[in-house]
Amino acid sequence: MSFDFRLPRRDLLKGMGATGLGAALGTGSIRPLYAKGQAPITIVVNQSPWFASFRRTVEAYEAATGNKVELDVNPFAGSLEKQRNSVRAQRGQYDILIMNSGWFTEMYAGGFLDAITDIDPGFKLDPEIYTLGDTIYYNAQKKTVTADGKLMSLPVSPLIPLLYYRGDLYKQAGLAAPKTFAELEANAARFHKPPGMYGIVQRGARGPHTVAYDFYPYLYGFGGGIFKDQSAGDYSVTLNSPEGRAALDYYIRLARTVGHPKTAASDQAEVIQAMVTGHAAHIMMVIAAWSQMDDPNKSAVVDKIEFAPPPSQPGLPTAPGLGHWLAGISRNVPDDRKRAAVEFLRWFQTKDAQMETAKAGGIPVHAAVYKDPIAQERKYRWMKPLAEALPHAVNIYQFPEANDVIAVLEIGLNRAVAGEISSVDALNGMSAEIHKIMEKYSYKTGGLQPLK
Repeated sequence: MSFDFRLPRRDLLKGMGATGLGAALGTGSIRPLYAKGQAPITIVVNQSPWFASFRRTVEAYEAATGNKVELDVNPFAGSLEKQRNSVRAQRGQYDILIMNSGWFTEMYAGGFLDAITDIDPGFKLDPEIYTLGDTIYYNAQKKTVTADGKLMSLPVSPLIPLLYYRGDLYKQAGLAAPKTFAELEANAARFHKPPGMYGIVQRGARGPHTVAYDFYPYLYGFGGGIFKDQSAGDYSVTLNSPEGRAALDYYIRLARTVGHPKTAASDQAEVIQAMVTGHAAHIMMVIAAWSQMDDPNKSAVVDKIEFAPPPSQPGLPTAPGLGHWLAGISRNVPDDRKRAAVEFLRWFQTKDAQMETAKAGGIPVHAAVYKDPIAQERKYRWMKPLAEALPHAVNIYQFPEANDVIAVLEIGLNRAVAGEISSVDALNGMSAEIHKIMEKYSYKTGGLQPLK
């Protein structure tokens, strides 16, 4: 799918600044941030709430350089399938892969990407780019993401969930944004008046990475986790800990007492819809949906939604799960397309390009944007809580077989939310299956005694 619309250059320069477009990057010799006359490239990307902003940023790049970029847009699962097929072909169809947090390690460990600095040793990562738990690097010897590895990708969208809440209702009630789970539950109960208003609407549907992703802020916010210490290579399964049980019990209790009666069937679209139509007092949603809240064509609650870091237990930090997206360059494409892909990424990481992303409704990956006066504007009121939460974001998976584990979580959590099995049975069952997966792939692993 190709997007041929191009922004007029004069409009682009008004938004980005002619000086910024020709500035130097990093130290050393002065060079343009991008090079014109590059080979056309194709980017495979998923359709998601942040896609429109990415498309507009790509259009800005085309307008600035004259270089051509084709976007192949797919559903979440379809994008992964196309990437897997392309990287295993003799010649790849896609030059840049937009990879989710659930599968980028698969691409690293499989040797399907070329390191950016192997293609262009002169490439310098902008020091204010969020490295998102150093997930843009990979050390092949250690088989883990670590800053001493090679630069394998560039962040595209630093997605984490935030708490969206009805600021107008909070103001009327004289409440402050909840910082603990107890406060969130109490506030949700206060506003819960179904069917007109639900205290909170949660995602519980089974999907490629659906209910599991929305459960992470609760699991880690209660002090739980899936593995003991991935960075140290210890994949002992800790999901069925007392903290894990407290988190899942809480998630289910919210759904049953102050939530939507069809939580187990609710996916991202239904959760967002509940908020923009004024039927939810709270949602815990990936920040990419922020622009829909103030879109008068979609929202009945324009300027009424506020944002906060996800709550946590007292004494513990907020712990949103990284659901970010990274851009890597496929190894099995011609060299001229690899170089063209590097030029796109060189441009994409600049503050000016990331300002364009923010103005288009996206989530910038450059820290300077969050310090810019734009962050003080009412429209961008989500920037401050996002910047507060990002340093605490948890990289959930550091191994290439993560999708096997996610599939287990999707089934078990969905069944628990639906009331088909108890939280104890769900956690014990998921933990046992995850332990088998880690044994199958020869990881150092173990487990806890089953919950009773």
